[in-house]
Amino acid sequence: MNMPKLPVQCPGCNAPLKVSKLYCEQCDTEVCGSFLLPPLSRLSEKEQNFVIDFIKAGGSLKEMAKTLNLSYPTVRNLLDDLIEKLA
Repeated sequence: MNMPKLPVQCPGCNAPLKVSKLYCEQCDTEVCGSFLLPPLSRLSEKEQNFVIDFIKAGGSLKEMAKTLNLSYPTVRNLLDDLIEKLA
């Protein structure tokens, strides 16, 4: 079953969303409050896939460049952009 993706921005004003309720289907427990979303959820799906591929490549930019068929400096710039976005 394809679950809908978790929205991270308000569809009305584009402000970042926060989690306000968590629910356990097993025991029917609900946890309410104001919780921040994990930092990686702020990334686009493409950026998240880059992070996953980077980890699978053992953190090797050289391997990532080969896999993505991009130059090493281009891959380095992509990583730098992600670092800045997550900072």
